Amino acid sequence: MKVVVVESPAKAKTINKYLGSDFHVLASFGHIRDLPPKDGSVRPDEDFAMDWETDPKSEKHVKEIAAAVKGAEKLFLATDPDREGEAISWHVKKVLEDRKALKGVEVKRVVFNEITKTAVLDAMKKPRDIDQELVDAYLARRALDYLVGFTLSPVLWRKLPGSRSAGRVQSVALRLICQRESEIESFKSQEYWTIAADFQTPKGAVLSAALTHLDGKKLDKFDLPTEAAARAAEKAAAGASYTVGSVERKRTKRNPYPPFTTSTLQQEASRKLYFGAQRTMQLAQRLYEGVDIGGETVGLITYMRTDGVQMAAEAIAGAREVIGQEFGPRYVPDAPRLYKTKAKNAQEAHEAIRPTDLARKPEDVARYLDKDQLRLYELVWKRTIASQMASAELDQVAVDIASNDHKITFRATGSVVVFDGFMKVYQEDRDDSDEDEAEKLLPDVAEKDAMARKSIKADQHFTQPPPRFSEASLVKRMEELGIGRPSTYASILTVLQDRNYVKLDARRFIPEDRGRLVTAFLESFFGRYVEYNFTAELENQLDDISGGRIQWKRVLDQFWKAFSGSVDETKDLRVTQVLDALDELLGPHFFPDNGSGHDPRSCPTCTAGRLSLKLGKFGAFIGCSAYPECRFTRPLTTAENAGDEDVREGPKELGTDPVSTLPVTLRKGPYGYYVQLGDESTLKAPEPAPEPAPPAKGKKAAKPKVAKAPKPKRVSLFRGLEPADVTLSVACQLLALPREVGPHPETKLIIKAGVGKFGPYLMYDGGYKSLAKGDDVLTIGMNRAVELLAQAKGRSVAAPLKTLGEVDGKPVTLHEGKYGPYVSRDGVHATLPKGAVLDAVTLDAAMELIKARAATKGTGKKAPAKKPAAKKPAAKKPAAKKAPAKKAPAKPKAKKAAE
Repeated sequence: MKVVVVESPAKAKTINKYLGSDFHVLASFGHIRDLPPKDGSVRPDEDFAMDWETDPKSEKHVKEIAAAVKGAEKLFLATDPDREGEAISWHVKKVLEDRKALKGVEVKRVVFNEITKTAVLDAMKKPRDIDQELVDAYLARRALDYLVGFTLSPVLWRKLPGSRSAGRVQSVALRLICQRESEIESFKSQEYWTIAADFQTPKGAVLSAALTHLDGKKLDKFDLPTEAAARAAEKAAAGASYTVGSVERKRTKRNPYPPFTTSTLQQEASRKLYFGAQRTMQLAQRLYEGVDIGGETVGLITYMRTDGVQMAAEAIAGAREVIGQEFGPRYVPDAPRLYKTKAKNAQEAHEAIRPTDLARKPEDVARYLDKDQLRLYELVWKRTIASQMASAELDQVAVDIASNDHKITFRATGSVVVFDGFMKVYQEDRDDSDEDEAEKLLPDVAEKDAMARKSIKADQHFTQPPPRFSEASLVKRMEELGIGRPSTYASILTVLQDRNYVKLDARRFIPEDRGRLVTAFLESFFGRYVEYNFTAELENQLDDISGGRIQWKRVLDQFWKAFSGSVDETKDLRVTQVLDALDELLGPHFFPDNGSGHDPRSCPTCTAGRLSLKLGKFGAFIGCSAYPECRFTRPLTTAENAGDEDVREGPKELGTDPVSTLPVTLRKGPYGYYVQLGDESTLKAPEPAPEPAPPAKGKKAAKPKVAKAPKPKRVSLFRGLEPADVTLSVACQLLALPREVGPHPETKLIIKAGVGKFGPYLMYDGGYKSLAKGDDVLTIGMNRAVELLAQAKGRSVAAPLKTLGEVDGKPVTLHEGKYGPYVSRDGVHATLPKGAVLDAVTLDAAMELIKARAATKGTGKKAPAKKPAAKKPAAKKPAAKKAPAKKAPAKPKAKKAAE
């Protein structure tokens, strides 16, 4: 028997079908052991000795593998073909060796880039030993990440309360996001103008062109900075006569893009499919591990963690064959297209991500995949096919229209796709690009043709700040800088969001204030370790380790000596020093100068104090230097947004309640947002309790009664009410709840509206009715309240589709309900038979259904059953508690004690 170990059960199931009965395929379920999450798991002083601990969840799988291996002929470690896969195989071998399960068992490593029968069987014929250089690169990366995390994070916790963690690559990615936000905030918009005109050709066609030369000089972007300059240029251009000065025609080619790598797949899936990096990798993993297609489980794409863009020769041949069949011979280039990887380490430059069989078109597998799997497979298939297609050909035309004195020139440009080539299948979306891919066809003109100016227009523009990073553009930027590796990007972006360092808004990353504080702290005191070049160079060294060009412990030693020294320098760092540094660095963000001449740091309450960063047990906030005389605080938001942002770290003052004259604040607690009237310092302290009378002789002194301090009134924000919408008026209305809606028109009992544990409600006659979506507890009126209370008595009635007629003066109506169509009269509702045609329902048929319903179920109104009275005997249960007093042994004991 031969044993094969892979990572996942899905992969094991697929491979098990390819191998014969002589093989037993088991899954390790990923990594089986890791560094324990405690200090000392990596010991630099002991030549970087590392302690490994088997995950308790993996113990069951390890035992199964050990039991299967005992007595086996061979063990094949068939984990993924990358550094992580090599590490998993190494861990499995080490654990089995420690348990003495490999005695007499030959251990080999096999790798395959795709899970197909051919690829798996070929790999089994070419086993090798575990690549120790790849394992060393994994060990170095794991040790580095551990040392940074377990050394730097405690520094953050001590010096910057409210921080979560810091990471070697995570912190650099966060810096990118924060730095971009700072660029946006400091951006000064610049005004500029452009002039455009429409010209009529001799044949009557209209051509639009932009002004490029004025007074014989070429215009730069900001040469028309004001409206006055633009109007002067417009006037000069309007008074001239024009002819075609030159016509430039150029045939250009546009080449296809290479097939996907991990990074480009994440980028395009984000742009085209709106998938996050984590979601993209999850879907790709499923497509790689295998899908049941007509009774056969097969991997649909090759391995999805790769830096390589090359494809196997048989895959290229398969792509060319499909192109010829689907699109014709013209779309097949004369020679196969070969792409070269940019990865420095050839050992990890695997094949690009491609379909395992390009003849398997998306429509052929659509019924076997869910919607998202199909969309990702289609994206991979199209990109791969397009990468081997002929180039697109375009005719680009540029027409210069000049005034007769040649001092003024307009230019029109356009392009026409002559042959679409690969563009027939695929075009890449470009994030943050101004390039216009749309086809623009210009009318046919010749040099010296007279051009009649039809209209002229000056347009105002303002320069725009750089856009915030999307997942796609951030991944692209990290790859450009050499930060991290594409296979780690998804987890990095997830960690940043889980730590509340950044948030995604409209698919763009916005740094949270906590994230900005961490970045500012690291830039101030650990600047070298968040530098882009330093992190990229460290990644290159890790690649050199996996390529056998440098020893892994040497890299660790060089890093640790410098890093531990930087950490030691912060031991005597005081929190006030940290605050001063952060206050200076983040001052322009939290206290921006709006140009009014008013000091943005001036306290709005006492005017004498100065606002600055403060630290509390829940993190940082902004407070007044005159504390405790002045207690003004605000959460970490910019001054102009302080009234619109959600409350994060501290209360937000809304104003003073006009009735009680107590301050009203918006706060955030463990269960969400709420408004509060007053605080402990503003409420009247309780009167001290009178001294108790001295106790009688032989009796214990009575405990003095302690008057409880009054608590401020609080009301939670109900669902649908956003913190940004809470004004002083809204807060006061909330604090006044429950409010009287008015007396019920029939019973004259008072209806009240309030907010409780389960949200807004109506209270009437001892009962409660939750408000429906769209109802406002602060404004709901009597008519709507009565309608909701009527629904509470029975089945909720939808608006009628039509009225069938009247019986005894009461309408019979037809409705479309949650569980299908039904008819209703006087509170009795009867569901229509399945398949009934609504237009065919008559009054007589409806009444038969209603009468049958009334006969079996009553009127739908619950009879007032007196169940509590029936259960009176059960209420005597407490008497049973006296049973222990009847125990016979109790009396002798008491007597004995008296003696």
